[in-house]
Formats: sequence, C-alpha cells, structure tokens
Amino acid sequence: MSSESSPMVKKKKNNKKGHKRKREEELERLDSLPWSSTIPIGEDDEGETFSTLFAGSDELDGGFLSLEEIDEADYNLADFPMAESGEAKKGLKSKKRAHENNDGNEEAVDEIIEDEESKGEGDLESPKKKEKKYKNKKKKERKKRVKEVSENVEEDSPAAVSCDEENKAEELDEEEEIPPEFSAWSLMRLHPLLMKSIYHLGFKEPTQIQKACFTVAAFQGKDVIGAAETGSGKTLAFGLPILQRLLDEREKVGKLFALKGEEAQKYSADGYLRALIITPTRELALQVTEHLKNAAKDLGVRVVPIVGGMSSAKQERLLKGKPEIVVGTPGRLWELMSAGEKHLVELQCLSFFVLDEADRMVEGGHFRELQSIIDMLPVTDKPNEGKTQSSDTVSDAPKKKRQTFVFSATIALSSDFRKKLKRGSKSKQSSSGEVNSIEVLSERAGMRDSVAIVDLTTAAILAPKIEESFIRCEEEDKDAYLYYLLSVHGQGRTIVFCTSVAALRHICSLLKILGVDVCKLNADMKQQARLKAMDRFRSSENGVLVATDVVARGIDIKNVRTIIHYQLPHSAEVYVHRSGRTARAFADGCSIALIAPNDTSKFYTLCKSFSKESVKLFPLDSSLMPDVRKRLSLARQIDQIERKGSRERVDRTWLEKHAELMELELDEDESEEEKVDNVRQRKATSAKLKKLKEELSSLLSRPMQPKKFSDRYFAGRGMSPLLQNQLAELTNQKQQQVASGGDKKRRKLVVVSQNCIEPLQALRDGSKEVMSMKGQSADRRRDIATLRKKKKEEKIGRRDQRRDQKKKRKLMASS
Repeated sequence: MSSESSPMVKKKKNNKKGHKRKREEELERLDSLPWSSTIPIGEDDEGETFSTLFAGSDELDGGFLSLEEIDEADYNLADFPMAESGEAKKGLKSKKRAHENNDGNEEAVDEIIEDEESKGEGDLESPKKKEKKYKNKKKKERKKRVKEVSENVEEDSPAAVSCDEENKAEELDEEEEIPPEFSAWSLMRLHPLLMKSIYHLGFKEPTQIQKACFTVAAFQGKDVIGAAETGSGKTLAFGLPILQRLLDEREKVGKLFALKGEEAQKYSADGYLRALIITPTRELALQVTEHLKNAAKDLGVRVVPIVGGMSSAKQERLLKGKPEIVVGTPGRLWELMSAGEKHLVELQCLSFFVLDEADRMVEGGHFRELQSIIDMLPVTDKPNEGKTQSSDTVSDAPKKKRQTFVFSATIALSSDFRKKLKRGSKSKQSSSGEVNSIEVLSERAGMRDSVAIVDLTTAAILAPKIEESFIRCEEEDKDAYLYYLLSVHGQGRTIVFCTSVAALRHICSLLKILGVDVCKLNADMKQQARLKAMDRFRSSENGVLVATDVVARGIDIKNVRTIIHYQLPHSAEVYVHRSGRTARAFADGCSIALIAPNDTSKFYTLCKSFSKESVKLFPLDSSLMPDVRKRLSLARQIDQIERKGSRERVDRTWLEKHAELMELELDEDESEEEKVDNVRQRKATSAKLKKLKEELSSLLSRPMQPKKFSDRYFAGRGMSPLLQNQLAELTNQKQQQVASGGDKKRRKLVVVSQNCIEPLQALRDGSKEVMSMKGQSADRRRDIATLRKKKKEEKIGRRDQRRDQKKKRKLMASS
C-alpha cells in the first residue's frame, strides 16, 4: 500500500513545484515592465501639467502603470491566472444550483442578486442602467402585445379598456406624497405603487380581515382560510397579497436582469396565469374584477372576467392578451379549459388559487365543474403527478409555489382540520368525486397544514349595525305590507328577496301596476338583462330590486338601506348573506322579515342560530292599511285580467305558429253566435279593465291618507304617527331658531309628507315593542303537541265514522 502511494505523492509535489515556478516567471515579467515616472494628473494656474507623489516619486517604493501604456496583448494579461476568492466560488455554486433547480423560486433569485451585487464593482455598465434597460424592453413588449390584442378587439370592449389601463399605468406620477391619514396602510409594508393605488381609491385604513390576512399571506407565504362579516372588505383581503407578490417578483426580476442580462428571462413568469379566482355567481365575478382593476389600475397588472352568458369568442380574445389575473365562474372556466384554452391550461406558474364565497361552492350538485378545475391544478409537492400539461410546456416556464385562499362570511371547521391536511387523506365524500364541505374543498385544492385560519365572525354573525325586525302577517297579506313599506318608507335603495321565481314575477307584476319602478333579477334571465337590471338599480337613489338568492352572495351596491325578506330563506347562511347587502363597510341598515304563521318556527330557528334573545316588531300605521288594501285589490284584478288575456294570446299564437310550420290549416270550430259572444266578452273585459285602471290611477294620484283623515284640518285623532313625528321635529327646529335669534328671515314652505322617513329611522323612532325569543321553543313544543293530539282525535273520529257506515251498509244488505 505504501509503495503504491509513494509515486502519487511525488507526482503531486512535482505538480506543485511546476505551478510555483510558472507563477514566479509571470511575476518576474511584471517586474520588468517599464514604469512611468510621471502621470499628468492636472494643470496648474499657468497651464503646465503637474504630477503628484503617487506617480512614481521617490517617496514611494515602486510605481503605477499608466493606463495609456498598457496593452493586454503585449503582456499576455488575458491568460494571467487569477485566484478565485471564497465569495466568487460561493456565487458560482449558487448560480449552478439555480440552473439545476430552475423552478423560479424567489429564494434562488434572491441568492443570485445578493452574490452578483457583492461582486459587481467591476461592471462597466451600472445595475441601474441595466434595470432601466430591462423596464424599457418590457414596456415595448407590453405595448406590442396590447397592439396585437387591440387590433382584434372592438373599441368599447373590456379588452380595449384593459389595454388603455395598461398604457396609463406607465404614466404614474412617482413624486406623489401619501397623506398622514393613510399611515395605517404604511405599517403593513405595502409596495409603494400599491400604496398609491390605495390612496387613489380613498381607503384611509384597512379593515380587520385585511390586516389579519395580508402579513401571513404576503410575507409568510401561507395559505389562508378567512371568515368575516359581510361588507368587511374580503375582496382586498386576498387581492392585496396577490398584487404585492406580483410587484415584488417583477422588481426582483428587474434587478436580476440588471446583473445577468437576458439570462434573467428564465426566472420571469410574464405571459402566464398567476392568479385564478373563482366565484359562485356571475355578478360577484364581475364585481371582484372591478375591485381588482381599480386596485391594479396603475400597476400594469391585467384582470379579466370569464363568466357565462357572454360571448366565449370575445373572452378567448381577452385571454390572448395573457392577463395575470382571471376571475370567473366554474361553468365557463371549465368550458374553456376543457376546450384547451392555452392560457387557462398552462398552470405551472399559478401562484394563487382563490375561492370566494366558498360555502356556496360546496352546495351539493351546484358546481360539479369546480372539482374538474381543481384536478387540473399542478401538485406542488409531487411535480411528476397531477399535471395535464405537456412536458415541453412545463419546462419552458419556471414553476411557482402556489397559495390557496378560501373566503366566506360563514365558515365551520372541525377541530382536527389541520391533522387532516397534514395526513393528506381524503374523506369518503371526496373519494366519490363530490366536494361537499369546505374542509374537503380545501384539501382537494392542495392546502397545506400550516394554513392561517382567520375567523373574525361573532356569535351574531351579522354586521353589528344591522337593525333586524319583522312583521307578523297572513300569507295573503304579504303583498299589502310590502307595498306599504315601499310606498310609506320608500327612502333609499331596497332589495326584496324571494326564494322562488314565481313569487318574484307575481310581486313585480303587482308593483308595476301600482306605479312602483322595480328591477327584477333571477338566474333564468340572460346575462345582458341581468347586467342592465343591476345598472338601473345602481343609478336610482330610491331604487327597488326584487331578486332571488342569486344576488345574496357578495354583491356590493352602495347605499342599500333596506332588505325585505318576502320569503324566508332555507338556511341561516343565506339569511346572513341576504342581510349583508346592507350595512356594508361599517354603515348602518335595516332588515325586515315578513312572517306568516307557517314561517314562525323557521324564524325562531334562525334567531336561535344567531343567539338573538329578542327581535323588534316593525312599527306600522294601521290607519293607512285600508287605503293600501284598496289599491292592492284593484291591482290584483287588473293583473288577473291581463294575465288571462296574455295566456289566451300565447296559446293562439302557439297554435298558429305550429300549424304554419306543419303547413296545416286551422279549422274554425266556432259558430257565428260564439264569435259574436266572444267579441262582446272581450269588449266587456276591455271596458272593465279600463275602468279599474282609471280608478287605480285616481287613487295613486293622491297621497295615502289614514282612516278618518280630514282634508281641512289637522286632527290628532286622524293624523298619521309619522306626520305627528315630523310636525314635532319642525316645532323643535322652530323653537331652537327663535331661541338663537336666527328666525328673522322669511323661511321657505316646508312640505310634510308620509314617505320621507326610511325604515331604519322609523324603526328607531317607532314603538319599542320587542318580541322575546326566550321560552319560544317551549311554546312551540306545546303547540306541536296540541296539534298532534288534535290530528289524532280527528283520525280516530274518521275511523269510527267509516266503521259505522260499514255496519249500516251490512244491515241494509241483510234486510
């Protein structure tokens, strides 16, 4: 062993000696170079050049080579061996590691930037210039892409608007200062550009859900499950971390380009989908898109909605612009994904997967496409599994770590939820292909066990400034009380919720006859009609919207003052979302439920689930109800006649149309007498309809008056309590003006009317009658027991009656 190793040791020593000898020869050659004795540094006052002691004076040993005298080729400096420092070796190792793990991780990019900046002293072109060069290049690429998209898109289309917004993003004024009242946002360490967007939007301070989610999502990179009351700003709670990360990545790639040049392109995810946001309804998707567009207006980040009811060809053209953020509904998204839409299928760069209003998503059988979309997502911890993209496509772009956000106003998780995520086991429901709970949905979406759960809901769940109340009435009187609320308390925007489309059509028909301008919205309407209805409602200060629960989720309409539950919802969650359309963003509002005897037990259950001990009864002026019922009776008669006529016309048109298609002639079975009778009947019906409309219009032309109201005198007995309250307020104002001496000028005429008090004010100023929820369950149990006993007695009585009848028949047969 020693004999074999000795020649190797000698060989190594000889190599070291040879290396040392070559190094000494190179140093001797450097010593023999001609040194300049003087280097002209500057000129004195007389114009003669002078030198300093650093230019080869006798006070220093050796000297300095003049740059003009050195020629690299003459002295063989190009091949001069340079010793590698430890930092340089570290930089090479980090670069090599980043090349091998070309996954686009920010840690690798950060390492390269730090290493290159530490040794970047010898670069002839400064990093700032290179970064500027990179930004200019990206700007040209974006303009080129915008031009290509705009050539194929109409001027007024959403794509053209997004292109204009992207161009405007380049004109941001960077010298703008943020006022001190926005300092709460500064504490969250927002990106400067994002901070300016918040300033332009006018949001002076973040909400609780935004504060709680931003740090864990943007800086810790965690998945988030968020729950907060309606109107608390959940859209920006997941929108701000998305925009923050996109801006940070763009900045890092810009720095890397300044250091590495074109090589930095492989770390950039430009042109790929970065965030996919899914909502349960089209209106909510369009609203989320609008909010994110406003926040990203000056950031150069594009947001595109993909929803049903619109042209899929136009949406495909929008996707050709390669937007960073897509907001959509499961149906249309899966339709385009299954068709192979490139921008939606290449998901290896997807950094955010967001489910808004997740509790609606998991309702059985409603969103089967959602499961298919989740299955399309790449598995982050197992890169070779769960991918639908081709290997060529995946290798072209950097892989990104994905964060999953799940948000809702109501949420319920089991105590062992984190353990389930850690095990990664799938429940029986999930194995059958159904997503029927938020836990299963989160697990399927690839949520990690380190998820941050932000639950800011209270026991009451509803927003604290919602005033809840109810009106007891019979089922047939709901129309009368609804008309009373809309006519007497018609101030502010009002949404009337129904559970069925038939009830919605019935209400809209009656209210239109009564002269109330209503907008209707349900899931059976075409998308264009739904958008027009929403625009009409938003444009009217005192608008009335009659809608099904399709509007209950996440729709943010400003200044909605009143929510009326014409029919109670089937679950407490839907009731929360319905009521949440008012009292948004710390404003106040009113919720009124019309409770028929059949709805009493359901209403008790709802109040119990919200830990309500008592609920206010809405104050009503019973003296106005006779006039209300009279108007409603006329409207129902008119509606009945018009419906009958429309049905006859539809049937006649249907027969004629199909007979024409089949090239058949309809036989006239009616005789001359029948024809004459039908004409007379139609004329009589038309005259009756005309008379009813005239009578109703005369009633509508006058304001509603309470029973025993005098046209000549104000009498306390016949005056409405609302009018009494208004007169009392005017009297107090008069007394204050007289006391302050400011009543010298002639005052204008004050109009006292019945419809100038909104429901919330009437509820606060009205009677303090409250119905206690305590003991209601015991009373209900007693009522149920009594009802069962009564039914049992009736059943026994019917049985005895049948037995007696049977005996009588037998006796008659025997006799």
